[in-house]
Amino acid sequence: MSGAAPGALRSLLLSSRPVSWVNTAYPFAAAYLLTARHLDVVLLVGTVFFLIPYNLAMYGVNDVFDYESDLRNPRKGGVHGVVLDRRMHRLTLWAAALTCLPFVVFLLAVGPPAAGLVLVLSLLSVVFYSAPPLRLKEVPFADSLTSSIHFFSPAVYGLVLAGATWTWPLALVILAFALWGVASHAFGAVQDVVADRDAGISSIATARGARWTVRFALALYTAAGLGILLTAWPGPLAAMLAVPYLLMVWPYRGVDDDTAASATAGWRRFLWLNQLTGFAVTLLLVWWALRTQ
Repeated sequence: MSGAAPGALRSLLLSSRPVSWVNTAYPFAAAYLLTARHLDVVLLVGTVFFLIPYNLAMYGVNDVFDYESDLRNPRKGGVHGVVLDRRMHRLTLWAAALTCLPFVVFLLAVGPPAAGLVLVLSLLSVVFYSAPPLRLKEVPFADSLTSSIHFFSPAVYGLVLAGATWTWPLALVILAFALWGVASHAFGAVQDVVADRDAGISSIATARGARWTVRFALALYTAAGLGILLTAWPGPLAAMLAVPYLLMVWPYRGVDDDTAASATAGWRRFLWLNQLTGFAVTLLLVWWALRTQ
């Protein structure tokens, strides 16, 4: 039994996609800290929650309920996710629930009702993106929207939890973040068109086709950048961050369903581009914080 424990822990770790942890923890931490303007235990607990338990819930539940399609997907492995052994399915669901529970209880206790509502809705989107009966990842367009919620809702939660005053520029930032999320999911779905169809799974890409979906992603990245131009300085500088995503997706604007798997190369670049974008956003947020302190 003791020999099996390290293997189980490794499977849980891989299932949580460590390379993506920062994509949910950072939006919460940045939103909360820039609103509250001080370090406290709520920031620490919330950041740890969105760093690991939240990602284990999001990706672990997905790995359990996507098992059959993952078996048919040649890109699964490493940063693209694991094919989770059937023997790990029950353990993964329990681990996701039990690691989230103490954090959620604490955060619900310390936050206002509005923040609690945002947190609950965020977690419901995490579960029902993959799990039946809703399984929103198989509802074209709802799949991309729900996936986007996974990433921008931690920021919304951080803002509400810290008592942010909502303004039009702030709303535009969140809207741009949401559009970026929808575009990113849609582009990510393109590479799986064949595997998803073989497994009988619907997605925005299987419903609309690879070429249309790539162009849809290009339109939304553009819209996100244009929206940021209307925010307060130095926010408009962040509009330039849409350009690398447009350049990354542009070469695939002509793919069809038969050649859609070629978009995997673009998706690999996307994963690392996010790290550079996060660094640039950090510099802009520090600049904004210094100007408004």
